[in-house]
Amino acid sequence: MMLFLTVPTLAALCFLQLPLSSAQGCLSKRQVLSTIRQMQKLLSTQEAAQLQGMRNLKKQLTVLQSSVHKQATKRNDSCPHLAVPMNGRKLGRKALVGHEVHFLCDAGFHLVGSETRTCLDNRTWSGQQPFCKSINDCASNPCANGGTCVDGIERYTCLCPSGWSGSNCQSPVYSYWVTLSNSSFSRQPRCADNLLGSRQCSCDTGFQMKASGMCQDVDECQLFQSSWQTRICVHDCVNLPGSYRCICPQGYLLNTDLNTCNDVDECTNSQHNCSRGEICVNVFGGFRCVRPECPKPRHNTSYVKTSAFQCERNPCPMDSKACRTAANSISFHYLPLQSNRTVPRVLFKMSTTRFVGDSLRFAITGGRGHSIFAVQRSDRQTGELILTSPVAGPAVLEVELEMSEFARRVLLGKHIFRVMTFISQYEF
Repeated sequence: MMLFLTVPTLAALCFLQLPLSSAQGCLSKRQVLSTIRQMQKLLSTQEAAQLQGMRNLKKQLTVLQSSVHKQATKRNDSCPHLAVPMNGRKLGRKALVGHEVHFLCDAGFHLVGSETRTCLDNRTWSGQQPFCKSINDCASNPCANGGTCVDGIERYTCLCPSGWSGSNCQSPVYSYWVTLSNSSFSRQPRCADNLLGSRQCSCDTGFQMKASGMCQDVDECQLFQSSWQTRICVHDCVNLPGSYRCICPQGYLLNTDLNTCNDVDECTNSQHNCSRGEICVNVFGGFRCVRPECPKPRHNTSYVKTSAFQCERNPCPMDSKACRTAANSISFHYLPLQSNRTVPRVLFKMSTTRFVGDSLRFAITGGRGHSIFAVQRSDRQTGELILTSPVAGPAVLEVELEMSEFARRVLLGKHIFRVMTFISQYEF
């Protein structure tokens, strides 16, 4: 390296010190400037490679330190004893750091809590202590007409499909829309004689007096539900004698205000059917089963899964072009969204806590439906994914984001964010 620097330095001195008649064997001024630029470019490239090599070495030392620490703690440290859940079993007897214990339930019961718990370095167990809950509440299929049974604490709830209502989805909605000649929708008024000898009549709440002298039901659904500004139910309205009732679609439960609908979190309540190895993602009105996977090895570049939603690149030769251009990490993100949300709307933020270079660049590199997204910078180290157009559901949109780190315009590394947005068919 020193020999390489000496030659152009001597050439520059020759150009600057010798008289014009003696400078014929030296480099021209243009050649000296070109040589200097080449040296600067080479130094920047070597500096970037050295920084990347130091980062890889630091990561390997951290992994080695963690491994040695785990081996040292495994010999002496252990976690407290875990109880066997009633009506269930515990698989695994060791409670040393790093060991796992698995739980199963007997027939007729399902597990609520953590199926697997790991003894951590701080001698505590991961997850929550599970228990076995009876599944008999829904075992008899109490919900009729295609209703979905939701098992609760000592009770169950039926989520009724459109057109059905009742505690067991046993009543068709249209049964409430009977003619006004039905006795439940028209009734005799309440009348009394006053002191002047005249007769005064009135109707119960929810009824109104007609010319015939009968009290007739007020159809609140017909009066208010047809307009968005006056609607009394966020979803469907059912007219009742003297009143009304709001109903929610499948995947929602009626809120305590009896007008709005709350999304049911099937993932937290173990109401999903995701298979082993899949991850349950709660969305508005339902759930999705996903399986994030790392890219397959290619051109001496491979990835290892460091968490359920992230892959990191294994160390690879820095002189390989495939290694230099491959992403340092790939993360997976799943976002639930209601239909027709107002825009512009920030959906996702990306940033780095360890900033080595001198600049970060954010970009959209692909995905299905990425034309309705944009990327903007909120500060020096943070980029934002923006939804630019409202989307009517149901729909699934995918976008791939790239965050690249540079030092003097030389790429130090990049990170990929794969974002999938699940848009509900409802606006709530």
